[in-house]
Amino acid sequence: MYSYRAAALFLVALALLLPGKVLSQEQLSLEQAIRLGLQNNYDIQIASKQEAISENNVTLGNAGFLPNVDGRASRTFSENNSRQEFNTGPDRIRRGASSNNLSYGANLNWVIFDGLGMFINLDRLKTLEKSGELFTKQTVEATLAQITASYFEVARQAFKIQALQDAIAISEARVEIAQAQYEVGVSAKVEILRARVDYNADRSELLLQQELLQNAKINLNQLLGRNPDIDFVVTDSIVVDPTLTYGMAATDLSASNPLLQRLQLDRQLAQLDVKAIRASRFPVIGVTSAYNFSRSEAEPLNEFQARFNQNRGYNYGLTLSVPIFNGFNINRQAQNARINLESVNLEYMREQNRLQSDLARAYSQYANRLQLLDLEEYNLKLAQENAEIALERYRLGLLTAIELREAQRNELVASNRLIDIQFQAKTAEVEMKRLSGTLLQEKQL
Repeated sequence: MYSYRAAALFLVALALLLPGKVLSQEQLSLEQAIRLGLQNNYDIQIASKQEAISENNVTLGNAGFLPNVDGRASRTFSENNSRQEFNTGPDRIRRGASSNNLSYGANLNWVIFDGLGMFINLDRLKTLEKSGELFTKQTVEATLAQITASYFEVARQAFKIQALQDAIAISEARVEIAQAQYEVGVSAKVEILRARVDYNADRSELLLQQELLQNAKINLNQLLGRNPDIDFVVTDSIVVDPTLTYGMAATDLSASNPLLQRLQLDRQLAQLDVKAIRASRFPVIGVTSAYNFSRSEAEPLNEFQARFNQNRGYNYGLTLSVPIFNGFNINRQAQNARINLESVNLEYMREQNRLQSDLARAYSQYANRLQLLDLEEYNLKLAQENAEIALERYRLGLLTAIELREAQRNELVASNRLIDIQFQAKTAEVEMKRLSGTLLQEKQL
């Protein structure tokens, strides 16, 4: 019995034996793709830089605990011409009288009480640091989900090419059979022409499918932060984890989803803003101190002017600033802080509801596709068997070309439908893990 699958395998083997691009293709696994993405993805790198800035900002000095010390120094030179007129004596004219002045000093200002505002600032900086860490985690998980989906999109398009190659093998066999039947006089030339038209249509569809595969590879290379022209072959198949449950994924989203955790920190920041406004009503007590040195040398213009003058010394003291009235701005700021806290609470509830809805939709698609997988796998086996029988019956003259073409297209449609369902189930699985905050933990294991 003639096997069109043997012809397809022959085409694949022939392509592998040819020198050039096929042999130079990189073998890329999902694990390698994720590793490259974590190293090179620009979104992850930017998030990491922002996290480093938030970490660097957590210092006592930035919170206001430490004093400010300023130093200053100056040196000036001058040369003056003067003319003095007196009622009881001759005029005095002085040309080129030179002088120079030197001064330097240090000033210290240290706020020792500001209504506990510095402690609030430190808590705020630490909260922002945690928020930066969660933003990085959120970016990493989102990028991992995109890389995984893009990787399996490449696999999906490659599998569809294999399905088309199987269909082309049938079309080639049909052309050969029609040619042989025409040569022995049992078929008209129109059958050869019709067979070649269908064969060319399949080849055209293959070229379009190859374009989709190439675009999928470009998209994955972009996520991996590397040259889009790098060619590769994915080595992992689309394998769906059938063990996920809705209850497992929906358990305490607020404690596992990084977005909700960041919004919880935003609520803490809003509460700290309210406390900071309250702290601004208290007086501010500070310590001040300074050391000063000055020296001047000048050619005296009269007998009352000193030729040399020098001063040095230090001072210290306390400062007290009490807010009395600032146009009711503190009251306005306090009202705005409370409104902002309410707004952040509403935003948290909105995002929590949205994530729960997204998770429910993802699980609905996941559960539905799992049920369809077994059915479509069985349908594909039937379609493959039907196509093999149809080809043999066509060879024996017991089946028309239209019926063979229908069996061939049914097999291709069944194969593509199974591939699409596998991909949709896998993307739903990845989305459920991302929403539940377990995707990154899984990849780290």
